[in-house]
Amino acid sequence: MSAFLVDTNVLVYAHDPRDRRKQERALEVFDRLIPDGHAVLSVQCLTEFFQAVRRKIPEPLSPQEALAQVERFIRSCQVFDLTPTVVIDGCRGSDSYSLSFWDALIWATAKLNQVPFVLSEDFQDGLLLEGVRFLNPFSETFDLALLETSR
Repeated sequence: MSAFLVDTNVLVYAHDPRDRRKQERALEVFDRLIPDGHAVLSVQCLTEFFQAVRRKIPEPLSPQEALAQVERFIRSCQVFDLTPTVVIDGCRGSDSYSLSFWDALIWATAKLNQVPFVLSEDFQDGLLLEGVRFLNPFSETFDLALLETSR
């Protein structure tokens, strides 16, 4: 059974009406992953989400609405902590693979928790780094069936 670490941008697009295609795709991703327990998150993604939906979308959520959504994510997804080991590996990955530090933490969280896929538009689509493959769910070539066949 495969898990998919869902990056912050996917979480935010589900709440951002500016791009209806991306919003619909983000919601489809959650509809396929959450019921079967295949969506995983990082504490980092939850904190970034909380900040983004309160400040960076045209119709920001209130602090109470944003907190309620974070609580829903916590109840419906496995959430991985940022640990000292994740930070160390993230630092190494940032240097070795020329990733931003924040992106390297996402990669390290997936790698160290044996999550084979990260869903994000922030990485090169299809990139494989030390057993973690990055997939852009908003790409024209992304097949939602992958979320079901990886079970």
